[in-house]
Amino acid sequence: MPTLSRKLAVAAAAAALVFVAVEASAAGNPHQRGPNPTVAALEAAAGPFAVAKVSVPGGNGFGGGTITYPTDTSQGTFGAVAVSPGFVESEGAIAWFGPRLASHGFVVITISTNGLFDQPDARGAQLLAALDYVAKSSTVRDRVDPARLAVMGHSMGGGGALYATAQRPALKASIPLLAWSNTKSWGSVRVPTMVIGAENDFIASVGSHSEPFYQSLGGEKAYLEMNDADHFVTNSPTPTVGKLTVSWLKRFVDNDTRYDQFLCPAPPVGGPISEYRDTCPYI
Repeated sequence: MPTLSRKLAVAAAAAALVFVAVEASAAGNPHQRGPNPTVAALEAAAGPFAVAKVSVPGGNGFGGGTITYPTDTSQGTFGAVAVSPGFVESEGAIAWFGPRLASHGFVVITISTNGLFDQPDARGAQLLAALDYVAKSSTVRDRVDPARLAVMGHSMGGGGALYATAQRPALKASIPLLAWSNTKSWGSVRVPTMVIGAENDFIASVGSHSEPFYQSLGGEKAYLEMNDADHFVTNSPTPTVGKLTVSWLKRFVDNDTRYDQFLCPAPPVGGPISEYRDTCPYI
């Protein structure tokens, strides 16, 4: 029978091997941030990083907003994400994405637009201006990796995210939320894009907007349709949207393959998901 000291030695050796494996994985991907992900952690109200906020005035090419960022400075720089609200919406419509995404290891700017009636192309230009501000001029620019940037937006802000992605192919990821745009074909886009629609959206119906957008996109992509949901399903926190948006950004902004498990194979249809499509496996 093994002695107590022998058992302790075996346990210590096993722990050391786990530590070495984690360290090797992190060394292989210098952008990996945070502990190994779990469903519970991704669906929770906040991730593993403590966050802080700084307000941004208007006048930098967009209507001002809020930067939410991880307070941890021990893990290097972070990718940055800009998020736009939709037609006649204020920053408050998408504000929850700031702390949610930042707590998983991103610097996030949620913006107000220059005008409530700004169209998708104007919102796209403002998303890019917001990213440039965060990476080059903001008080937290030293926390940002300017080579790892992404955009998101709701409704016309989602159309803006598509526009921004087409204009700047160096972006690492895009997530149009219930997007609205008169432009239906985005075949030039190769940036990894997750399109999120809602089954009962009568403002930007999936048949006229999200589905054609997804079908036209080039490159890696996914399509999530929320079951029995309306145009405003992403304006407040939901476990499914939180989990999949974080996973998409982690996978493509941070190249963190630990998050593949939440995207490939496709999340099962049922419960909050009425439809899901993808281009798995991602490379």
